[in-house]
Amino acid sequence: MRDDAEPVFRADCPSRPILDQIADKWSMMAMAVLDKPARFNELKRRLQGITQRVLTQTLRRLERNGMITRVVLPGPPLGVEYSLTPLGRSLREPFMHLYGWTVEHSAEIAAHQRSYDDRASA
Repeated sequence: MRDDAEPVFRADCPSRPILDQIADKWSMMAMAVLDKPARFNELKRRLQGITQRVLTQTLRRLERNGMITRVVLPGPPLGVEYSLTPLGRSLREPFMHLYGWTVEHSAEIAAHQRSYDDRASA
């Protein structure tokens, strides 16, 4: 797309399924906490509120899309370690900018939400 072109989000645009798979909240958070290789339980501890099922689905989706690698560690005890691929590392930086933006503007957004809710309930 040219810089001066208006964005058009066509139904057959190849970016749609990719954005759907990598831009959900858990994918973004999982990639944010994968600053170094980590085991499943470490990721689960760092992503408070995520269920084991959702974390498993998220990691599989990220692995399928080439964002992370999964390595089975020799045992005993057996373990699995996840780490970002070069492709995943290239996406982590924009995700961290988005995260920083949300932290910076969270109070302002919360104030807008309260104002909207007050108007809606009136």
